[in-house]
Amino acid sequence: MDFCHFPVKIVKRSKGRSAVEAAAYRSGTKMTNEWDGQTHDYTRKRGVVHTEIMLPPHAPQEFFDRSTLWNSVEQIEKAKDCQLARDIEAALPRELSREQQLALIRSFVKDTFVDKGMCADFALHDKGNGNPHVHILLTVRPLKESGAWGAKCRKVYDLDERGQRIPDGKGGWKNHREDTTDWNDKGNVELWRKAWADYVNRAQAAIGLSDRIDHRSYKRQGIDKIPSVHLGVAAFQMEQRGIKTRKGDLNRQIAADNKLLKEIKARITRLYNWSKEEAAKPQDKGSIMNQLWQAQHEMNHSAARSNYGKAKALKQSAALFNFLHGNGITSMQQLHEKISAMNGAYYDLRGQIVSGERRLKVLDEHLKMWAQYEKHKGTRRQLDKVKPEKRELFEQRHSAELALYEAAARYLENLKTSGELITPKKWQAEAEKLTAQKELQYQQMKAMREEIKAVEGLRKAAEQLAKTEQTHKKEEHEL
Repeated sequence: MDFCHFPVKIVKRSKGRSAVEAAAYRSGTKMTNEWDGQTHDYTRKRGVVHTEIMLPPHAPQEFFDRSTLWNSVEQIEKAKDCQLARDIEAALPRELSREQQLALIRSFVKDTFVDKGMCADFALHDKGNGNPHVHILLTVRPLKESGAWGAKCRKVYDLDERGQRIPDGKGGWKNHREDTTDWNDKGNVELWRKAWADYVNRAQAAIGLSDRIDHRSYKRQGIDKIPSVHLGVAAFQMEQRGIKTRKGDLNRQIAADNKLLKEIKARITRLYNWSKEEAAKPQDKGSIMNQLWQAQHEMNHSAARSNYGKAKALKQSAALFNFLHGNGITSMQQLHEKISAMNGAYYDLRGQIVSGERRLKVLDEHLKMWAQYEKHKGTRRQLDKVKPEKRELFEQRHSAELALYEAAARYLENLKTSGELITPKKWQAEAEKLTAQKELQYQQMKAMREEIKAVEGLRKAAEQLAKTEQTHKKEEHEL
């Protein structure tokens, strides 16, 4: 099963983003943010094939107008670091018709978000390049039954064992904040991903498709497959224009590596099953060495109709003989044991490769965020030195750099909290070591493919031998 692409992000004002801009971009429209006066024009955006707003029953009807909805969100949020919207992207099955895709989106959005009280604005994008997907923009502040915006959180007093409020020693009472909804619960992302996978699988089953997706990663599914990296908007657009990117090159290499692993797995599995079956049969006609050599000799004799054919036939015969002699194989049981050992070695090597690739992906993210932190920490230090009356202007001018710095700082702080030391030099050294190991491991995998090719030659020779014997028996019977 493939795992589903379902990133969930928050549109934050502290990162210089706005809900109006996000809605305009996804819908391919022109909208003005009444909070800051900025106009966002994305009317030239290609690939927007359908947009739609879905509302809970108590939402104001004017919210069906995209500009009214998201400007209302902008106006109700006063803080500079507020959360404005939740942004979800999900890949759509290419096999579904447009109406089937829309039916899938509507049912998922209604059951998962709108019925919980959220306003949803979705846009279906499809440039005809085999990557149809949907963007879902959701409100994060609840609506009251009157249709007015409600509070995101409320003050709750701390109580003692008798249920009485506890004095804070300052003339007030100890208290804490609680969310008024469970929409920000961290476990929701897992639930939403699983729900999306279930809806997609049902939609595919309804049209007779056997393909299924899983909300879990390959690792959690127990699949030894190297996951691709997410391109991101900029890299995706460059790739679409024919401009190769580092991430694009990485994904192409990952695709080639996965193809190699899959190919070898299929070939060695076929040989394992064949040799197991043959080893169980009575071996009463001389050694396999002689039988296979005789069969290969006959095959080469019939194939040698030209000088090229003779040279190729001799090369094949030598390769088969060397493989049998070099591995001391004189019986089918020994051949099965050899293939069984090759099979085990393949799975061990594949496990090492996939484990190394996953660690490299983690290290790459660590190093990227460290570089981002180092690049923008100077801007953050400048902000600390700016006079209070000029601070807001500085923040506006450098909002992108400050947002990138904050994201990197949070990432590194989370690493420290989890117990990992911030050691960029060690990360780099480990990445270089794993990269060198990976190159060696793929050389070993390719060498294994050559061994598999030799065994496949043996199988072909054995099958030709069996066919020849059947022909001789038939001729003897007719005589």
